[in-house]
Amino acid sequence: MADEVLTHNRTLESIDKSTVDCDEEMRRAASNAATDAGLIERVELSEEDNKRIRRKTDKVILSILIWVYFLQILDKSVLGYGSIFGLQQDTGLKGNQYSLVGSIAPIAQLAWQPFSSILIVKVPHRILMPCLVLGWGIAQTAMAGCKNYSSLLATRFFLGLFEAGCLPLFSVITNQWYRRAEQPIRVAAWYSTNGLATIVAAALSYGLGHIPSETLKSWQIIFLFVGLVTIISAPFIYWKLDNSITTARFFTPHEKLQAVERLRANQTGIGSRDFELSHLYEILLEPKTYLWISMSLLLNVGASVTNTFGPLILSGLNYNKYITSLLNMPFGFLQFVLILLSSYLAQHYRLKSPILLALVLPVIAGLAILYALPRSHSNTAPLLVGYYLLAFLFGSNPLIVSWIVGNTAGTTKKSVIMSLYNAGSAAGNIIGPLLFNSKDAPSYHPGLRAVLGIFVALAGVIVLQVGVLVVLNKRQGDRRVNNGKAREIRDVSMENEYVGIEAEGVGVGEHAFDLTDGKNDEFVYIY
Repeated sequence: MADEVLTHNRTLESIDKSTVDCDEEMRRAASNAATDAGLIERVELSEEDNKRIRRKTDKVILSILIWVYFLQILDKSVLGYGSIFGLQQDTGLKGNQYSLVGSIAPIAQLAWQPFSSILIVKVPHRILMPCLVLGWGIAQTAMAGCKNYSSLLATRFFLGLFEAGCLPLFSVITNQWYRRAEQPIRVAAWYSTNGLATIVAAALSYGLGHIPSETLKSWQIIFLFVGLVTIISAPFIYWKLDNSITTARFFTPHEKLQAVERLRANQTGIGSRDFELSHLYEILLEPKTYLWISMSLLLNVGASVTNTFGPLILSGLNYNKYITSLLNMPFGFLQFVLILLSSYLAQHYRLKSPILLALVLPVIAGLAILYALPRSHSNTAPLLVGYYLLAFLFGSNPLIVSWIVGNTAGTTKKSVIMSLYNAGSAAGNIIGPLLFNSKDAPSYHPGLRAVLGIFVALAGVIVLQVGVLVVLNKRQGDRRVNNGKAREIRDVSMENEYVGIEAEGVGVGEHAFDLTDGKNDEFVYIY
């Protein structure tokens, strides 16, 4: 036993040494060692060990993900509050120019996605994440100095460029550190900062907007504050973040082995520095890829409406700019609660698609209310209810993200599929603001009518994806039978408590770290 532990420790020491070495061949060796199931041998793992490792991971990795995603949403959402405090008038925006300023960031994200998928694989996460944070923090700070339409476009473009890798990077990191059963609530933990950022942005706008200044406008003070907080955060992220389980400074050598073992049942890998073109081809040939992208596109058309035009819709209710900013706080609280609640239900029932469908229905109802009721003082209460019902859509994104990464194996494949998902999100954020023209204010009927149809289509796509996954699982069962294995394999990665995959038979899980879901007949797709 002592010799085995020594061998394991030497394996991990060699991986750690390789990761920090600048020589490309050493990096490749480290990557192969980290993903080769033969090198990372099986070790015993109890439920107590499982909980201890999970707590350590939450304390470091999840804390960073929560803070950084909060900053990203905060920096992105303050544009709407800047508009309330005179941004459009001070910079001379006319016609659809405000819409285009809102759309340029996702245009940059869309253009950058191919590079994001490569960077997420090739660049260590400890380097990549703080660089992205620093970049968009500088862009946000620079927005405070904008005097016209062109300068706003330029700064928002770079904001979107550096934010482009955030969601796919976070999704890959969550998948590489957590069991599939744990992923929905962890994705929800960082994604729920959508709601917290909305609350904080509203409170900050209200507070900072009252600062008297002859030099700076209220919106400039808001942009400066959130941008500088982001810039200051970058070095702390580099200090605390680790690249992977095998190089984690907060694990002992034996805990690294146990942390790897507890993810074996995922059958999705734990990370690699090699960009595999075969994974790209596999993605392009799979129908489920295009359904994931469709979900992202359709959902985020609606999300962009609330981010960019939410404060403007509220201002159409004839409140002053300070009250209008505060009215977004209940909306943010609803986002926060719904994201956590929906992900908890998905984890508890081990199903995501029924929860997703349940979240779409209130959004359709809210859009119908906003479309049908005239903007009058007597309709203020029902209009607010309709607007707040749109918060249900924010419970959908983290479920879709955890649904995708839970159904995708292989580092390159996960990186590319999440970049494509983010491209769909960016496209939705481009289309959304363009559906709303200033000449349609304050009712925005044409835009609301279009978004209403989009959410009906989203419900249909979710049902279709479930059908595709059912067919894939049936095909997996046929493949197992042809390979001399049992048709049915219990998906122990979805159990609330740790269960070793060896319980499913001798040899099961041997390729948990080196095959894609399309190549591994033991992979079980989740609904």
